[in-house]
Amino acid sequence: MPHDQTRPRTHSDGARFLQESFADLVAEHGVPGASIAVLAGDQVITAAAGTTSLATGVEVDTETVFQIGSITKVWTTTLVMQLVDEGLLDLDRPVRDYLPELLIGDRAAGEVITTRQLLCHTAGFEGDIFTDTGRGEDAVERYVATLSDLPQLFAPGETFSYNNTGFVVLGRLVEVLRGQPYDQVLLDRIATPLGLASVSPSPYEAILRRAATGHMPGADGAPEAAPTWALARSNAPAGSMLAMTAGDLLGFVRMHLNRGAAPDGTQVLSVAAVEAMRERQVDLPLLSGMGDAWGLGWELFDTPQGTVVAHDGGTIGQAAFLRVVPEQGLAVALLTNGGEVFGLFNATVARLLDELGGVRLPDRPTPPAAPATVDVGRFLGRYADTIYDIEVTEDGTGGLVLDRIPKDVIAEIGEQPMRFSLVHLDGDSFITVEPVRGIHVVFAFIGEVDGKAKYVHYGRVVARAD
Repeated sequence: MPHDQTRPRTHSDGARFLQESFADLVAEHGVPGASIAVLAGDQVITAAAGTTSLATGVEVDTETVFQIGSITKVWTTTLVMQLVDEGLLDLDRPVRDYLPELLIGDRAAGEVITTRQLLCHTAGFEGDIFTDTGRGEDAVERYVATLSDLPQLFAPGETFSYNNTGFVVLGRLVEVLRGQPYDQVLLDRIATPLGLASVSPSPYEAILRRAATGHMPGADGAPEAAPTWALARSNAPAGSMLAMTAGDLLGFVRMHLNRGAAPDGTQVLSVAAVEAMRERQVDLPLLSGMGDAWGLGWELFDTPQGTVVAHDGGTIGQAAFLRVVPEQGLAVALLTNGGEVFGLFNATVARLLDELGGVRLPDRPTPPAAPATVDVGRFLGRYADTIYDIEVTEDGTGGLVLDRIPKDVIAEIGEQPMRFSLVHLDGDSFITVEPVRGIHVVFAFIGEVDGKAKYVHYGRVVARAD
Protein backbone atom coordinates (compact mmCIF):
# COMPACT_ATOMS: atom_id res chain seq x y z
CA MET A 1 0.00 0.00 0.00
CA PRO A 2 1.48 3.42 -0.88
CA HIS A 3 2.54 5.52 2.08
CA ASP A 4 0.08 8.27 3.00
CA GLN A 5 2.10 11.39 2.27
CA THR A 6 -0.19 13.47 4.51
CA ARG A 7 1.08 11.68 7.60
CA PRO A 8 4.06 12.94 9.63
CA ARG A 9 7.37 11.11 9.20
CA THR A 10 9.86 13.41 10.99
CA HIS A 11 9.75 15.66 14.03
CA SER A 12 9.02 18.70 11.86
CA ASP A 13 6.30 16.75 10.06
CA GLY A 14 4.81 15.87 13.44
CA ALA A 15 4.76 19.53 14.44
CA ARG A 16 3.12 20.46 11.15
CA PHE A 17 0.56 17.69 11.51
CA LEU A 18 -0.47 18.90 14.97
CA GLN A 19 -0.50 22.53 13.91
CA GLU A 20 -2.66 21.85 10.88
CA SER A 21 -4.87 18.99 12.07
CA PHE A 22 -5.15 18.77 15.85
CA ALA A 23 -7.94 21.33 16.26
CA ASP A 24 -9.98 19.69 13.49
CA LEU A 25 -9.51 16.23 15.02
CA VAL A 26 -10.57 17.46 18.46
CA ALA A 27 -13.75 18.92 16.96
CA GLU A 28 -14.36 15.87 14.77
CA HIS A 29 -14.44 13.59 17.81
CA GLY A 30 -16.66 15.85 19.87
CA VAL A 31 -13.96 16.49 22.47
CA PRO A 32 -14.61 19.83 24.20
CA GLY A 33 -10.91 20.49 24.75
CA ALA A 34 -7.55 18.73 24.54
CA SER A 35 -3.82 19.23 24.87
CA ILE A 36 -1.08 17.04 23.39
CA ALA A 37 2.69 16.91 23.78
CA VAL A 38 5.24 14.81 21.90
CA LEU A 39 8.77 14.08 23.13
CA ALA A 40 11.20 12.92 20.43
CA GLY A 41 14.76 12.79 21.68
CA ASP A 42 15.47 16.25 23.12
CA GLN A 43 12.64 18.02 21.33
CA VAL A 44 9.10 18.61 22.57
CA ILE A 45 6.19 19.75 20.42
CA THR A 46 2.83 20.74 21.82
CA ALA A 47 -0.62 21.66 20.58
CA ALA A 48 -3.97 22.51 22.14
CA ALA A 49 -7.52 23.08 20.97
CA GLY A 50 -11.06 23.55 22.17
CA THR A 51 -12.43 24.86 25.43
CA THR A 52 -11.63 24.25 29.08
CA SER A 53 -15.36 24.19 29.84
CA LEU A 54 -18.47 24.41 27.70
CA ALA A 55 -20.01 26.35 30.58
CA THR A 56 -17.45 29.18 30.37
CA GLY A 57 -16.02 29.03 26.85
CA VAL A 58 -12.45 29.66 28.03
CA GLU A 59 -10.05 28.34 25.40
CA VAL A 60 -7.55 25.56 26.02
CA ASP A 61 -3.92 26.49 25.45
CA THR A 62 -0.71 24.51 25.95
CA GLU A 63 -0.43 25.86 29.52
CA THR A 64 -3.86 24.52 30.51
CA VAL A 65 -3.77 21.94 33.29
CA PHE A 66 -5.84 18.77 32.93
CA GLN A 67 -6.23 15.99 35.45
CA ILE A 68 -4.03 13.02 34.57
CA GLY A 69 -6.15 10.54 36.54
CA SER A 70 -4.55 7.16 37.09
CA ILE A 71 -1.30 8.16 35.37
CA THR A 72 -0.73 9.45 38.92
CA LYS A 73 -0.06 5.83 39.83
CA VAL A 74 3.26 5.99 37.97
CA TRP A 75 4.15 9.04 40.10
CA THR A 76 3.17 7.16 43.26
CA THR A 77 5.27 4.20 42.13
CA THR A 78 8.21 6.54 41.58
CA LEU A 79 7.85 7.80 45.17
CA VAL A 80 7.77 4.21 46.40
CA MET A 81 10.86 3.27 44.38
CA GLN A 82 12.73 6.25 45.84
CA LEU A 83 12.14 4.64 49.24
CA VAL A 84 13.61 1.40 47.87
CA ASP A 85 16.62 3.35 46.57
CA GLU A 86 17.24 4.71 50.06
CA GLY A 87 16.96 1.32 51.74
CA LEU A 88 13.80 2.33 53.59
CA LEU A 89 11.56 -0.25 51.90
CA ASP A 90 11.75 -3.85 50.64
CA LEU A 91 9.13 -4.54 47.96
CA ASP A 92 8.77 -8.17 48.99
CA ARG A 93 8.23 -7.75 52.71
CA PRO A 94 4.62 -7.54 53.92
CA VAL A 95 3.24 -4.02 53.79
CA ARG A 96 2.16 -4.31 57.42
CA ASP A 97 5.82 -4.47 58.46
CA TYR A 98 5.89 -0.77 57.56
CA LEU A 99 2.22 0.07 57.96
CA PRO A 100 0.89 -1.82 61.00
CA GLU A 101 -2.23 0.36 60.93
CA LEU A 102 -3.38 -1.46 57.77
CA LEU A 103 -6.23 -3.83 58.64
CA ILE A 104 -8.44 -5.35 55.93
CA GLY A 105 -11.35 -7.77 56.05
CA ASP A 106 -9.26 -10.89 55.46
CA ARG A 107 -6.71 -10.63 58.27
CA ALA A 108 -4.62 -13.56 56.97
CA ALA A 109 -4.29 -11.97 53.51
CA GLY A 110 -3.48 -8.64 55.09
CA GLU A 111 -0.51 -10.17 56.88
CA VAL A 112 1.18 -11.32 53.66
CA ILE A 113 0.32 -8.72 50.99
CA THR A 114 3.51 -7.08 49.74
CA THR A 115 4.29 -3.69 48.27
CA ARG A 116 5.17 -5.40 44.98
CA GLN A 117 1.66 -6.90 44.80
CA LEU A 118 0.12 -3.49 45.40
CA LEU A 119 2.25 -1.95 42.66
CA CYS A 120 1.24 -4.52 40.04
CA HIS A 121 -2.44 -4.87 41.04
CA THR A 122 -2.31 -8.44 42.36
CA ALA A 123 -3.11 -7.83 46.06
CA GLY A 124 -6.57 -9.32 45.57
CA PHE A 125 -8.79 -7.05 47.65
CA GLU A 126 -11.65 -4.85 46.42
CA GLY A 127 -10.08 -2.05 44.40
CA ASP A 128 -12.72 0.63 43.91
CA ILE A 129 -13.29 2.17 47.33
CA PHE A 130 -13.81 5.93 47.00
CA THR A 131 -14.68 6.90 50.57
CA ASP A 132 -14.49 10.65 51.03
CA THR A 133 -12.59 11.36 54.25
CA GLY A 134 -12.46 15.12 53.91
CA ARG A 135 -10.15 17.69 52.38
CA GLY A 136 -7.54 17.85 55.11
CA GLU A 137 -3.94 16.65 54.98
CA ASP A 138 -5.00 13.54 56.94
CA ALA A 139 -7.43 12.38 54.21
CA VAL A 140 -5.27 9.43 53.09
CA GLU A 141 -4.56 8.35 56.67
CA ARG A 142 -8.26 8.46 57.53
CA TYR A 143 -9.11 6.54 54.34
CA VAL A 144 -6.79 3.65 55.23
CA ALA A 145 -8.43 3.48 58.66
CA THR A 146 -11.78 2.69 56.97
CA LEU A 147 -10.57 -0.51 55.27
CA SER A 148 -11.15 -2.96 58.15
CA ASP A 149 -14.06 -4.61 56.31
CA LEU A 150 -12.44 -4.52 52.86
CA PRO A 151 -13.43 -7.69 50.94
CA GLN A 152 -10.70 -10.01 49.68
CA LEU A 153 -11.69 -11.21 46.19
CA PHE A 154 -8.84 -13.66 45.60
CA ALA A 155 -5.60 -14.80 47.20
CA PRO A 156 -2.73 -12.28 47.05
CA GLY A 157 -0.72 -12.79 43.87
CA GLU A 158 -3.33 -15.00 42.15
CA THR A 159 -4.27 -12.72 39.26
CA PHE A 160 -4.46 -9.11 38.07
CA SER A 161 -7.31 -6.83 39.05
CA TYR A 162 -6.89 -3.08 38.62
CA ASN A 163 -6.82 -1.65 42.13
CA ASN A 164 -7.26 2.00 43.10
CA THR A 165 -7.52 1.14 46.79
CA GLY A 166 -4.08 -0.46 46.75
CA PHE A 167 -2.49 2.73 45.48
CA VAL A 168 -4.06 4.76 48.26
CA VAL A 169 -2.43 2.30 50.67
CA LEU A 170 0.86 2.95 48.85
CA GLY A 171 0.32 6.67 49.25
CA ARG A 172 -0.12 6.18 52.98
CA LEU A 173 3.06 4.08 53.04
CA VAL A 174 4.90 7.03 51.45
CA GLU A 175 3.44 9.40 54.04
CA VAL A 176 4.49 7.23 56.98
CA LEU A 177 8.03 6.62 55.75
CA ARG A 178 8.54 10.28 54.76
CA GLY A 179 6.68 11.87 57.67
CA GLN A 180 4.83 14.26 55.33
CA PRO A 181 1.47 14.39 53.50
CA TYR A 182 1.42 12.69 50.10
CA ASP A 183 0.91 15.94 48.15
CA GLN A 184 3.96 17.55 49.73
CA VAL A 185 6.17 14.52 49.12
CA LEU A 186 5.14 14.49 45.45
CA LEU A 187 6.06 18.15 45.04
CA ASP A 188 9.30 17.93 47.00
CA ARG A 189 10.56 14.65 45.58
CA ILE A 190 9.44 14.85 41.94
CA ALA A 191 7.92 18.11 40.70
CA THR A 192 10.42 20.52 42.25
CA PRO A 193 13.67 18.73 41.29
CA LEU A 194 12.33 18.29 37.76
CA GLY A 195 11.25 21.94 37.48
CA LEU A 196 7.63 21.08 36.67
CA ALA A 197 5.87 24.29 37.60
CA SER A 198 2.33 23.36 36.56
CA VAL A 199 2.01 20.23 38.73
CA SER A 200 -1.12 20.72 40.85
CA PRO A 201 -1.80 18.07 43.51
CA SER A 202 -5.17 19.58 44.38
CA PRO A 203 -7.72 22.18 43.19
CA TYR A 204 -5.97 24.77 45.37
CA GLU A 205 -2.99 24.80 43.00
CA ALA A 206 -4.94 24.12 39.80
CA ILE A 207 -7.21 27.14 40.32
CA LEU A 208 -4.17 29.42 39.98
CA ARG A 209 -3.79 28.29 36.38
CA ARG A 210 -6.05 27.83 33.38
CA ALA A 211 -7.72 24.53 34.36
CA ALA A 212 -9.86 22.17 32.30
CA THR A 213 -13.20 20.93 33.59
CA GLY A 214 -14.50 17.46 32.82
CA HIS A 215 -17.53 16.77 30.64
CA MET A 216 -19.91 13.81 30.70
CA PRO A 217 -22.63 12.71 28.27
CA GLY A 218 -25.91 14.52 28.90
CA ALA A 219 -29.41 13.22 28.28
CA ASP A 220 -28.98 13.66 24.52
CA GLY A 221 -25.52 12.08 24.55
CA ALA A 222 -23.70 15.36 23.95
CA PRO A 223 -20.98 16.41 26.42
CA GLU A 224 -21.97 18.74 29.21
CA ALA A 225 -19.91 20.12 32.08
CA ALA A 226 -19.49 17.63 34.94
CA PRO A 227 -21.15 18.52 38.26
CA THR A 228 -17.87 18.52 40.20
CA TRP A 229 -14.19 19.00 39.37
CA ALA A 230 -12.50 16.12 41.16
CA LEU A 231 -12.97 12.91 43.08
CA ALA A 232 -12.19 12.72 46.80
CA ARG A 233 -8.80 13.83 48.12
CA SER A 234 -8.56 10.50 49.96
CA ASN A 235 -7.85 8.83 46.61
CA ALA A 236 -5.14 11.28 45.52
CA PRO A 237 -2.32 8.66 45.36
CA ALA A 238 -4.49 6.61 42.97
CA GLY A 239 -5.26 9.59 40.71
CA SER A 240 -8.31 11.46 41.94
CA MET A 241 -7.11 15.01 41.27
CA LEU A 242 -3.47 15.48 40.20
CA ALA A 243 -3.37 17.95 37.30
CA MET A 244 -0.68 19.41 35.04
CA THR A 245 0.10 20.40 31.48
CA ALA A 246 0.87 17.78 28.85
CA GLY A 247 4.35 19.27 28.59
CA ASP A 248 5.06 18.81 32.30
CA LEU A 249 3.78 15.24 32.15
CA LEU A 250 6.45 14.60 29.52
CA GLY A 251 8.97 16.34 31.79
CA PHE A 252 8.31 13.52 34.26
CA VAL A 253 8.67 10.96 31.45
CA ARG A 254 11.93 12.55 30.33
CA MET A 255 13.39 11.77 33.77
CA HIS A 256 12.45 8.11 33.33
CA LEU A 257 14.00 8.08 29.85
CA ASN A 258 17.12 9.83 31.16
CA ARG A 259 17.94 6.97 33.55
CA GLY A 260 16.30 8.72 36.49
CA ALA A 261 18.17 12.03 36.17
CA ALA A 262 16.70 15.54 36.31
CA PRO A 263 17.74 18.16 33.73
CA ASP A 264 20.38 19.51 36.13
CA GLY A 265 21.82 16.02 36.67
CA THR A 266 20.15 15.38 40.05
CA GLN A 267 19.42 11.65 40.38
CA VAL A 268 15.69 11.62 41.18
CA LEU A 269 15.44 7.84 40.77
CA SER A 270 18.15 5.23 40.45
CA VAL A 271 18.83 3.52 37.12
CA ALA A 272 17.98 0.19 38.77
CA ALA A 273 14.59 1.51 39.90
CA VAL A 274 13.78 2.94 36.46
CA GLU A 275 14.54 -0.43 34.88
CA ALA A 276 12.68 -2.40 37.57
CA MET A 277 9.50 -0.42 36.97
CA ARG A 278 9.47 -1.61 33.33
CA GLU A 279 10.02 -5.29 34.11
CA ARG A 280 7.12 -7.63 33.44
CA GLN A 281 5.43 -8.65 36.69
CA VAL A 282 2.06 -10.12 35.69
CA ASP A 283 0.39 -11.05 32.39
CA LEU A 284 -3.13 -9.83 31.71
CA PRO A 285 -6.11 -11.68 30.23
CA LEU A 286 -7.43 -10.49 26.89
CA LEU A 287 -8.96 -7.10 27.68
CA SER A 288 -10.01 -4.14 25.56
CA GLY A 289 -7.46 -1.38 25.49
CA MET A 290 -5.37 -2.59 28.42
CA GLY A 291 -1.80 -3.80 28.12
CA ASP A 292 -0.42 -7.28 27.66
CA ALA A 293 1.23 -7.15 31.08
CA TRP A 294 1.93 -4.92 34.05
CA GLY A 295 5.23 -3.86 35.54
CA LEU A 296 5.69 -1.83 38.72
CA GLY A 297 3.26 1.00 38.08
CA TRP A 298 3.65 0.86 34.30
CA GLU A 299 1.27 -0.82 31.88
CA LEU A 300 3.17 -2.79 29.20
CA PHE A 301 2.22 -3.32 25.55
CA ASP A 302 4.02 -5.90 23.43
CA THR A 303 4.70 -4.73 19.88
CA PRO A 304 6.94 -6.09 17.09
CA GLN A 305 9.12 -3.03 17.68
CA GLY A 306 9.54 -3.73 21.40
CA THR A 307 7.74 -2.91 24.62
CA VAL A 308 5.71 0.27 24.91
CA VAL A 309 5.29 1.44 28.50
CA ALA A 310 2.11 3.30 29.19
CA HIS A 311 -0.69 4.37 31.48
CA ASP A 312 -4.11 5.92 31.01
CA GLY A 313 -6.25 7.88 33.40
CA GLY A 314 -9.89 8.81 33.83
CA THR A 315 -11.53 11.08 36.37
CA ILE A 316 -14.84 12.93 36.32
CA GLY A 317 -15.19 13.63 32.60
CA GLN A 318 -11.44 13.86 31.94
CA ALA A 319 -9.27 11.24 30.22
CA ALA A 320 -5.50 11.12 29.84
CA PHE A 321 -3.27 8.89 27.72
CA LEU A 322 0.49 8.32 27.93
CA ARG A 323 2.59 6.11 25.63
CA VAL A 324 6.38 5.82 25.87
CA VAL A 325 8.88 3.98 23.64
CA PRO A 326 12.00 3.91 25.84
CA GLU A 327 14.37 2.53 23.18
CA GLN A 328 13.59 5.49 20.90
CA GLY A 329 13.24 8.26 23.46
CA LEU A 330 9.73 8.81 22.10
CA ALA A 331 6.65 9.66 24.15
CA VAL A 332 3.20 11.11 23.52
CA ALA A 333 0.80 12.51 26.14
CA LEU A 334 -2.81 13.40 25.32
CA LEU A 335 -5.06 15.13 27.87
CA THR A 336 -8.80 15.55 27.22
CA ASN A 337 -11.98 16.68 28.96
CA GLY A 338 -14.77 14.59 27.39
CA GLY A 339 -16.18 13.33 24.10
CA GLU A 340 -15.00 10.40 21.95
CA VAL A 341 -11.56 10.29 23.47
CA PHE A 342 -10.56 6.88 22.11
CA GLY A 343 -11.18 8.04 18.57
CA LEU A 344 -9.00 11.08 19.19
CA PHE A 345 -6.34 8.81 20.70
CA ASN A 346 -6.26 6.71 17.53
CA ALA A 347 -6.10 9.77 15.30
CA THR A 348 -3.25 11.38 17.23
CA VAL A 349 -1.28 9.29 19.73
CA ALA A 350 -1.37 5.99 17.83
CA ARG A 351 -0.71 7.76 14.54
CA LEU A 352 2.26 9.74 15.87
CA LEU A 353 3.86 6.64 17.40
CA ASP A 354 3.52 4.86 14.07
CA GLU A 355 4.82 7.68 11.93
CA LEU A 356 7.55 9.04 14.19
CA GLY A 357 8.76 5.74 15.60
CA GLY A 358 7.39 3.02 13.35
CA VAL A 359 5.60 1.59 16.40
CA ARG A 360 2.23 0.00 15.79
CA LEU A 361 0.18 -0.37 18.94
CA PRO A 362 -1.77 -3.64 19.18
CA ASP A 363 -5.20 -3.40 17.59
CA ARG A 364 -8.03 -3.31 20.08
CA PRO A 365 -10.30 -6.37 19.89
CA THR A 366 -13.35 -6.22 17.63
CA PRO A 367 -16.35 -8.57 17.37
CA PRO A 368 -15.82 -11.55 15.05
CA ALA A 369 -17.82 -11.55 11.82
CA ALA A 370 -19.34 -14.91 12.72
CA PRO A 371 -19.26 -15.34 16.52
CA ALA A 372 -19.13 -18.92 17.78
CA THR A 373 -22.12 -20.26 19.66
CA VAL A 374 -21.17 -21.51 23.12
CA ASP A 375 -23.02 -22.69 26.21
CA VAL A 376 -23.47 -19.49 28.20
CA GLY A 377 -25.17 -21.02 31.23
CA ARG A 378 -22.14 -20.80 33.52
CA PHE A 379 -21.77 -17.07 32.90
CA LEU A 380 -25.31 -16.04 33.79
CA GLY A 381 -26.18 -14.35 37.08
CA ARG A 382 -25.44 -11.36 39.22
CA TYR A 383 -22.02 -9.91 40.03
CA ALA A 384 -21.30 -6.95 42.29
CA ASP A 385 -18.61 -4.73 43.76
CA THR A 386 -18.70 -1.43 45.58
CA ILE A 387 -19.46 0.71 42.52
CA TYR A 388 -21.45 -1.51 40.12
CA ASP A 389 -24.16 -4.15 40.16
CA ILE A 390 -23.83 -6.36 37.06
CA GLU A 391 -26.54 -8.69 35.75
CA VAL A 392 -25.70 -11.14 32.95
CA THR A 393 -28.57 -12.75 31.00
CA GLU A 394 -29.05 -14.59 27.70
CA ASP A 395 -30.08 -12.65 24.65
CA GLY A 396 -31.87 -15.60 23.02
CA THR A 397 -29.47 -15.87 20.06
CA GLY A 398 -26.40 -17.36 21.73
CA GLY A 399 -25.04 -14.08 23.04
CA LEU A 400 -25.24 -12.29 26.37
CA VAL A 401 -26.75 -9.11 27.71
CA LEU A 402 -24.82 -7.41 30.50
CA ASP A 403 -26.55 -4.69 32.50
CA ARG A 404 -24.24 -2.51 34.60
CA ILE A 405 -25.87 -0.34 37.24
CA PRO A 406 -23.68 2.29 38.91
CA LYS A 407 -23.98 2.87 42.64
CA ASP A 408 -22.27 4.76 45.45
CA VAL A 409 -19.89 7.52 44.32
CA ILE A 410 -20.06 6.51 40.64
CA ALA A 411 -23.81 7.07 40.62
CA GLU A 412 -23.43 10.27 42.60
CA ILE A 413 -21.18 11.85 39.97
CA GLY A 414 -23.73 11.13 37.26
CA GLU A 415 -22.75 7.86 35.55
CA GLN A 416 -25.80 6.23 33.98
CA PRO A 417 -26.80 2.55 33.77
CA MET A 418 -25.49 0.81 30.66
CA ARG A 419 -26.65 -2.24 28.73
CA PHE A 420 -24.10 -4.18 26.66
CA SER A 421 -24.94 -6.75 23.99
CA LEU A 422 -22.12 -9.31 23.95
CA VAL A 423 -20.99 -12.00 21.52
CA HIS A 424 -18.38 -14.69 22.00
CA LEU A 425 -14.81 -13.59 21.35
CA ASP A 426 -12.44 -16.30 22.56
CA GLY A 427 -12.46 -18.90 25.31
CA ASP A 428 -14.53 -17.47 28.15
CA SER A 429 -14.31 -13.91 26.85
CA PHE A 430 -17.16 -11.93 25.27
CA ILE A 431 -17.09 -8.56 23.50
CA THR A 432 -19.60 -5.77 23.01
CA VAL A 433 -21.32 -5.72 19.63
CA GLU A 434 -21.31 -1.94 19.53
CA PRO A 435 -18.36 0.27 20.49
CA VAL A 436 -18.57 2.07 23.81
CA ARG A 437 -17.00 5.54 23.63
CA GLY A 438 -14.93 4.37 20.72
CA ILE A 439 -13.85 0.85 21.79
CA HIS A 440 -15.40 -2.60 22.00
CA VAL A 441 -15.29 -3.68 25.65
CA VAL A 442 -14.17 -7.21 26.53
CA PHE A 443 -15.62 -9.06 29.51
CA ALA A 444 -13.76 -12.22 30.56
CA PHE A 445 -15.39 -14.78 32.84
CA ILE A 446 -12.82 -16.43 35.07
CA GLY A 447 -12.65 -18.89 37.95
CA GLU A 448 -15.36 -21.34 38.95
CA VAL A 449 -17.69 -21.89 41.88
CA ASP A 450 -20.41 -24.55 41.81
CA GLY A 451 -20.06 -24.91 38.05
CA LYS A 452 -20.45 -21.19 37.38
CA ALA A 453 -17.98 -18.41 36.60
CA LYS A 454 -16.67 -16.94 39.83
CA TYR A 455 -15.80 -13.52 38.43
CA VAL A 456 -16.43 -11.23 35.52
CA HIS A 457 -13.20 -9.42 34.59
CA TYR A 458 -13.04 -6.21 32.55
CA GLY A 459 -9.75 -4.96 33.93
CA ARG A 460 -11.25 -5.20 37.41
CA VAL A 461 -12.40 -8.48 38.91
CA VAL A 462 -16.05 -8.38 40.00
CA ALA A 463 -17.21 -11.31 42.13
CA ARG A 464 -20.38 -13.33 41.64
CA ALA A 465 -23.06 -12.22 44.07
CA ASP A 466 -25.84 -14.79 43.58
